[in-house]
Amino acid sequence: MPPKKDGNKGKQGGKGGGGAGDSDKGQKEKKGGNSVKVRHILCEKQSKILEAMEKLKAGQKFPEVAAAYSEDKARQGGDLGWQIRGAMVGPFQDAAFALPVSTVANPVYTDPPIKTKFGYHIIMVEGKK
Repeated sequence: MPPKKDGNKGKQGGKGGGGAGDSDKGQKEKKGGNSVKVRHILCEKQSKILEAMEKLKAGQKFPEVAAAYSEDKARQGGDLGWQIRGAMVGPFQDAAFALPVSTVANPVYTDPPIKTKFGYHIIMVEGKK
């Protein structure tokens, strides 16, 4: 990975999507805090997570959709509690720290869902510190 950093030193390389994300990581750790209070909905199949996404878009509350659709131990509304940086799988962590803080009544969540080795996630963040 170090060679990528050399290519991103110039600030004009705005088109390289992956490169811009890599150079921001160091800054986010200082500015964005090191933990997030996160909820998620996890489904193994993409078709099921897309069904859950439709329920959210129709106005159903995040905890209700998580209880009905999520396939993990966090079925109590999808609440994973406070998670520290480094404790989450890469794509999930990147998405969680990139999301703004929102509420279950008016959630801001990942759209499209995030794919990890565990399946597909819809993620929302309730707090950062």
